[in-house]
Amino acid sequence: MKKDDIFEFYSRLAADNPAPETELNYGNVYQLLVAVTLSAQSTDVGVNKATRALFEKVTTPAQMLTLGEKSLKEHIKTIGLYNTKARNVIAMADILVNEHGGEVPEDRDMLTTLPGVGRKTANVVMNCAFGAETFAVDTHIFRVGNRTGLALGKTPLAVEKKLDKGTPAPFRAHAHHWLILHGRYVCKARTPECWRCNVADLCRFKKKVTEKPKGR
Repeated sequence: MKKDDIFEFYSRLAADNPAPETELNYGNVYQLLVAVTLSAQSTDVGVNKATRALFEKVTTPAQMLTLGEKSLKEHIKTIGLYNTKARNVIAMADILVNEHGGEVPEDRDMLTTLPGVGRKTANVVMNCAFGAETFAVDTHIFRVGNRTGLALGKTPLAVEKKLDKGTPAPFRAHAHHWLILHGRYVCKARTPECWRCNVADLCRFKKKVTEKPKGR
């Protein structure tokens, strides 16, 4: 996609949603880190349901350690891979308390040393909590980047690098939110809703779905 088209692409997404935010519910940076960690291979809706009661009790890593792994599992047992996630969240809390004074580090490399925290999770936390211009490439952004021609890449990291290089300055802070939401609600995996997409004319996808399927 050409530079002018990329600028126009983001301009239209920004016009529709000037201040996009993550759909995960959280009250502070630590809760955000936990929520994003839990969201791997799970929906934001499912994570929000699981963390509603949890976050009423737990706002700090120390409180998470007091809660304990067994009780944590009871809170998050409705989401996928909850046993592994509970183990990671407790181990993460222990490291935060003992090595970081109970604070979530702002450095991506440091974040990715925490159990259960990969590059995507670190990028989300850095962007949402600390305002860093990072691009957290999940399945939606990977699809949108490749399907539209905005950022072609065979791996999430390759797409991230293309986005980092090609996203214009005015849109860098919110870019990954716009792309996630666009992929989640418009540029869907099975049937992209091209008939109502406001960037369809800029998109390089050849098999556009120009009419709403009957019965939908």
